[in-house]
Amino acid sequence: MSNGSGRRAGTAGALTTTLGIAALLSLGVTFALGLSLPATVEQGDYSRLIAIHPGLAWASYVAFGVGALASAAWLWPRTRARSWDLLAGASMEVAVLFTALTLVTGSIWGRPTWGVWWTWDARLTLSALMFMLELGYLALRRVPADVEITANRSAVAALLSVVVVPVNHFAVEWWRTLHQGRSLMQLNPRRELDGEFIGAMLVGFLAMTLVYSWLVVHRVRVARLEAAEDESMLARALDERRAEEVTV
Repeated sequence: MSNGSGRRAGTAGALTTTLGIAALLSLGVTFALGLSLPATVEQGDYSRLIAIHPGLAWASYVAFGVGALASAAWLWPRTRARSWDLLAGASMEVAVLFTALTLVTGSIWGRPTWGVWWTWDARLTLSALMFMLELGYLALRRVPADVEITANRSAVAALLSVVVVPVNHFAVEWWRTLHQGRSLMQLNPRRELDGEFIGAMLVGFLAMTLVYSWLVVHRVRVARLEAAEDESMLARALDERRAEEVTV
């Protein structure tokens, strides 16, 4: 490895470490702020989930959106590069994690508020649909095929399915739902949310964004290693085949 490559790798490693530390610290602050929030008359202690639940939902949107944008970059001839396909796959994997956590924390929050763990509310139904589309995307990537064919059909699937994100986001305004309105539309202290709840929620948005970024960076790194290993194994297999032909 050249000195230039070594320096770049060292810089990238340092930035990744810094990102991880920032994600860990912000996540710790989010939990601390959430636990410090007072219980409300309507929801009791469960109201403290506002520190993490909206942030998880936001990160799931970001992850899905980045997956779709990376897919578009792969499909566009001028920007087509293997790195875009790897980023799309990594981001959609992380999207599954955040969407699942969104559904779980939402159900925990909804049980004392609505009296049920689950109801076919528009927001909840669309969130579940998001989760299934993400799983479907990952399943599509694992269907045996040439690398480029897999990347092409996965990219098309991501672009077709990403429409669920804005529909889910605005569902509480377009339809009558049990779910409360969009959290960022309630930043009016003394009216909807008190300042300490707003602060905890915003820190949660930052924390989940940093955690998402750190997870994607590492997943892309692993994906690149996997791709390099696959190429190496293919090259070895071809060399062995040629050697057999020469022997025969």
